[in-house]
Amino acid sequence: LRHAVGYPLARAFQIQKLCDRVASSTLLDDRRDAVRALKSLSKKYRLEVGIQAMEHLIHVLQTDRSDSEIIGYALDTLYNVISNDLEEEEQEENSPKQVDDLGSQFTEIFIKQQENVTLLLTLVEEFDFHVRWPGVKLLTSLLKQQGPQVQQIILVSPMGVSRLMDLLADSREVIRNDGVLLLQQLTKSNAAIQKIVAFENAFERLLDIITEEGNSDGGIVVEDCLLLLQNLLKNNNSNQNFFKEGSYIQRMKPWFEVGDDNCGWSAQKVTNLHLMLQLVRVLVSPTNPPGATSSCQKAMFHCGLLQQLCTILMATGVPADILTETINTVSEVIRGCQMNQDYFASVNAPSNPPRPAIVVLLMSMVNERQPFVLRCAVLYCFQCFLYKNQKGQGEIVSTLLPSTIDATGNSVSAGQLLCGGLFSTDSLSNWCAAVALAHALQENATLKEQLLRVQLATSIGNPPVSLLQQCTNILSQGSKVQTRVGLLMLLCTWLSNCSIAVTHFLHNPANVPFLTGQIAENLGEEEQLVQGLCALLLGISIYYNDNSLENYRKEKLKQLIEKRIGRENFIEKLGFISKHELYSRAAQKPQPSFSSPDHMMFDHEFTKLVKELEGVISKAIYKSSEEDKKEEEVKKTLEQHDNIVTHYKKVIREQDQELEELKQQITTLKSQNEQLQATVTQQVSQIQQHKDQYNLLKVQLGKDTQHQNSHSDTFQMNGIQTEEVSKLKEELEEWKTKYDLLQGQLREKDSVIEKLKSSQLEMGTTEQSLQTSKSGGLEHNAELQQELEMLRSQIQQQSTEISKLQTENQKLQVMNATADPVSGGNGATAVKNSEVEGRLEQEIKELRNEVKALSEEKASLKEHLDSSSSTVAILQDEKSKLQQEVAESKKEQDDLLVLLADQDQKLSALKIKLKDLGVPVEDEDDIESGDQGDEDEDGDEEEQD
Repeated sequence: LRHAVGYPLARAFQIQKLCDRVASSTLLDDRRDAVRALKSLSKKYRLEVGIQAMEHLIHVLQTDRSDSEIIGYALDTLYNVISNDLEEEEQEENSPKQVDDLGSQFTEIFIKQQENVTLLLTLVEEFDFHVRWPGVKLLTSLLKQQGPQVQQIILVSPMGVSRLMDLLADSREVIRNDGVLLLQQLTKSNAAIQKIVAFENAFERLLDIITEEGNSDGGIVVEDCLLLLQNLLKNNNSNQNFFKEGSYIQRMKPWFEVGDDNCGWSAQKVTNLHLMLQLVRVLVSPTNPPGATSSCQKAMFHCGLLQQLCTILMATGVPADILTETINTVSEVIRGCQMNQDYFASVNAPSNPPRPAIVVLLMSMVNERQPFVLRCAVLYCFQCFLYKNQKGQGEIVSTLLPSTIDATGNSVSAGQLLCGGLFSTDSLSNWCAAVALAHALQENATLKEQLLRVQLATSIGNPPVSLLQQCTNILSQGSKVQTRVGLLMLLCTWLSNCSIAVTHFLHNPANVPFLTGQIAENLGEEEQLVQGLCALLLGISIYYNDNSLENYRKEKLKQLIEKRIGRENFIEKLGFISKHELYSRAAQKPQPSFSSPDHMMFDHEFTKLVKELEGVISKAIYKSSEEDKKEEEVKKTLEQHDNIVTHYKKVIREQDQELEELKQQITTLKSQNEQLQATVTQQVSQIQQHKDQYNLLKVQLGKDTQHQNSHSDTFQMNGIQTEEVSKLKEELEEWKTKYDLLQGQLREKDSVIEKLKSSQLEMGTTEQSLQTSKSGGLEHNAELQQELEMLRSQIQQQSTEISKLQTENQKLQVMNATADPVSGGNGATAVKNSEVEGRLEQEIKELRNEVKALSEEKASLKEHLDSSSSTVAILQDEKSKLQQEVAESKKEQDDLLVLLADQDQKLSALKIKLKDLGVPVEDEDDIESGDQGDEDEDGDEEEQD
């Protein structure tokens, strides 16, 4: 016993001695050894070291900054004292609570002086591994123990968060990974720090780390990064918006490229992918602001993330929990987004034949062998597909209508699966199908009326029954509570805000007695929920009753409640719904999350309907017939008022359109007016210039006073001059046209001569007779060219004279426009014009004569050319015939030579054979001499003849 008591005392004395050495020793090595010894004792004797040595260790951190080794030992010792991460063999079964309290108490002592945390932040900035790493671990432990207090100290510290963000850029993976853990603790439940971390480029760095580590195939580092991203984005609208605008959603798509080989999913991969799906859900959560959610949903569609999720959804070999979370993620990505909902409706499962993904999911929902969590996820997906999607609602209801049902029965539709689940023996399938069908009717009066047309064949030989009647029949048969709750929710949704459906429901005489009987009975706690829903259904039948059935008018139904149930009792039973515990759970969030199938009673959208109708039904029950009449009158007046308001709104809208049109007209007229004013100012300035020119000419011409005596004569002369000027204008125009015609004719002549030159050059190779004609033609052509050159020079001279006349004419026009009546130079201009006319007429006659002569020469040349071309053609034909005959004769000669060569070869072969056989054969020389003698004899005979 003495030894047992003495051992802790001795250990405490040893720790005290080491602390004295740290405090009083002047040698650095001595202090370092003492701190090292305290570090070795700190894990086992945490309490003693913490109580006696903490103050000395903090002093070491302040004074011995130059020695990284002693600083590292001090940080490690403090970490061992403060941290609760003890080794498993040292933990006892009853100790965790005490350990937690111990770490929290030491943390509180350490952070009492805020300078200690600031000192720790400066140490974390050191690059030395032995200082930085223990500093990161110590700061992480402080945040775990006293998170909010340490967060506040770091937040007020200058550049505190920015210093810690540098840890993510450290090249040493150990420090980088522990830095991620530190930031996880730092960003917990602190929006201000989350924003600072996000704007310090945390998203970029974390996504880079995830990519480097292999995305979903990475290790625990990927998991830590994903947890940190969740801390930064969850319930932080500012960071979510920054994440979307930074185009980081596009970088999430590679996370879900799992590949075709889905076998062999490791536990870490499942965890990573689960966190990735949760991160997507954080961005599109229904609790986020609608605008932010919608923009994220659109971004996910445009970058292909939704398409990738649907691929995982339809893939095989995916683990059940990943498949469930993927369904929930797809649900929230498409919820309330028409574009995404339309895409999801077009997705087909890879089956033969291919089926829509919605149908495949509904098959899982109504299959009782599927896991409960998966069935809840499919129901949520179907609800999100129909949320604010009237097009999708119409497509689902249309599969139930008689005109669209597939008569062949080859394919199963969504409507058939819902009806099958609605009337199956599994109560959970009944509830899920009823809720799904209720969502197809949500806030859609048209589809509620169309669903009344649905007829069901219950058994062979019996007439078909309407869907509404079949639901009430199952209710009256006394099925399970879950089935009845689901059917009652469906009927309440169906009848609300649809008077025609209420009339159809009341038309069955058994429905109202059943409801009143259920409400009036005193049943157990389990049946109270059914009683409340029956009261709600009866109240809807009263509130939305249009009094079209005489026996079931509003007043008569109220009297029936008063007699059989009692108003107070009816209101009390109606209140059972909102007071139920499961009702308050379902009202919290849209996703159906239940711990067990027995707790699956209420739907989120139905809780909104109850909240909306509970008060108005209570008021409607207590109202008298006179109040109902007054209310109806008020409704009518309100309708009339609404009609008047809509009419005036329409009139105001039309007037607004007219005003816009008038404004546009005014703007166009203003612009036109400005343009006209600008033209007017230009014209005024031009008129002023003309006036100035006129005054100047008047001053110049006023000096000449020779013709001031006869004003009338000058007026007459001015008149004559204007007429002559106009005539001169016309004549000049005619000369211009004639000049153009002459130039065209000359161009034609040039082209003809060029053709003649080319043709005569080609004919030079035919015959000698043609050469003589060619030389004569060339000489003639040379003469023609000389004449043409002369004509061209004459035309150029005439054109210069015409241009001079034009300039003189313009001068005359100016003089005519600005001349004073007393001016007198008209006679001279008339004489000059007559001379010009005479000269022009004479030159034109000469040109015409020359053109005539050229045309005659052209005709003669053309005839000569035609004759020569005909002779050339004849010669070419003969030449071609001769060439053809020569080619044929050459060919025949070649054939004969080939035959002779063959015969020579055969003769030589035969001679060789005859020699071999011993037959005497003449040589070739003898044969040749004999042939020559024969030829001589033949020659003599020919001579005699």
